[in-house]
Amino acid sequence: MKVVMAPIEMIAWFDIPGTPRPIRFRHDGNVVKVEMINRISEEKLAGNRMKIYECQSEYHGQVKRFELKYELNTCRWFLWKV
Repeated sequence: MKVVMAPIEMIAWFDIPGTPRPIRFRHDGNVVKVEMINRISEEKLAGNRMKIYECQSEYHGQVKRFELKYELNTCRWFLWKV
């Protein structure tokens, strides 16, 4: 996978404890639906807590894997790896 680290527009829902779940996002004018979340982990990058989502979706007829990052302090989403 290639590191992109691009900010994205995200639609997500939050469960009762407050954990965000990505539904779909927009990157470079394309809307991608998050079909499956394979793993959720947490890390600290430069003192910022981030949740990492390893996901996959069907895009143009192919299954694509990607990683999303959610910055807990600023509530911003990033497309981390494609």
